[in-house]
Amino acid sequence: MDTEYDLHHHGDREVGAGLVDLAVNVRLPRPPDWLVAELTASLTELAAYPDPGEAAAAVARRHGRTAAEVLVTSGAAEAFTLLARVFGDRRAVVVHPQFTEPEAALRAAGHEVRRVVLPGPAYRLDPALVPSDAGLVFVGNPTNPTSVLHPASTLRALARPGRLLVIDEAFLDAVPGEPESLAGQSLPGLVVIRSLTKTWGIAGLRAGYLLAEPAVVRRLAAVQPPWSVSTPAARAVVACCRTAALDEAHGLAIQAEREREHLVAGLRALDVEVAGQPRGPFVLVRVPGADRLRLALREAGYAVRRGDTFPGLDRDHLRLAVRPEPVTTAFLHTLATLLPRVP
Repeated sequence: MDTEYDLHHHGDREVGAGLVDLAVNVRLPRPPDWLVAELTASLTELAAYPDPGEAAAAVARRHGRTAAEVLVTSGAAEAFTLLARVFGDRRAVVVHPQFTEPEAALRAAGHEVRRVVLPGPAYRLDPALVPSDAGLVFVGNPTNPTSVLHPASTLRALARPGRLLVIDEAFLDAVPGEPESLAGQSLPGLVVIRSLTKTWGIAGLRAGYLLAEPAVVRRLAAVQPPWSVSTPAARAVVACCRTAALDEAHGLAIQAEREREHLVAGLRALDVEVAGQPRGPFVLVRVPGADRLRLALREAGYAVRRGDTFPGLDRDHLRLAVRPEPVTTAFLHTLATLLPRVP
């Protein structure tokens, strides 16, 4: 295992009692009432073994695909693990900085992972940087932690015969209109991964899915542990794919965009460097001495995500989750008082 970065470090390790959470990218503190009602109703069905068939059909309708192109998973993390196990014969490349679980899953499955590290502060993806012999390529869009949204045309340029191109779109439903998504496109070798965690506040439920060619789905399903998707998780997938839920998600994305603009404007007013052009519900910042600033913020009541566990970043980077404007305003005031004290 790579000892240079802690690939299993996530924002939940930063939070604690009494702290305002700017470290975890889950948008809601609890699921909405309609989703809680769906989950509660599903509890009467727990005597039966779960069947994700209805959930797969709902996902297919949502993205204009067939059910044969859908695999419902126990969160996006299970999808990464299945891909790493099934395609162990492929030369694996992970485009960084990005969510570290894909690389962690690849290494756990015995892959020798090659990294393509995009240069900051723009973190734009250049397809020419990916080795031509890469057979299994992972890219986030919008990318965690940079919040950069790569053009769909750039991502399609990475596709080639014999290559499996995996796009992690876990945060794309938090971008109004879901621009640059490839979820509705059936391309040879394309795998798109989605999560319900971020928008609907159900990280503890573990609900997600992937979209791919039927042959790829069959291979992954063959090694998926039996009944890995619980009945409540399957019901959540169905509920979150309904038109009313999609409309609500769009409204939440518009709200998140306004809140992110408020955060970015405040950071830049303090001369804090914001990476790239943020499009997700979080931003990456670079501040000299950010490792010390993180601890000072913790003392002041705020949990933020350290950046040095992401390949390609260092101790001067922090990731900040987008929160409602009053929370952000209070945070920016605290940040303004702490910045002069951090050498």
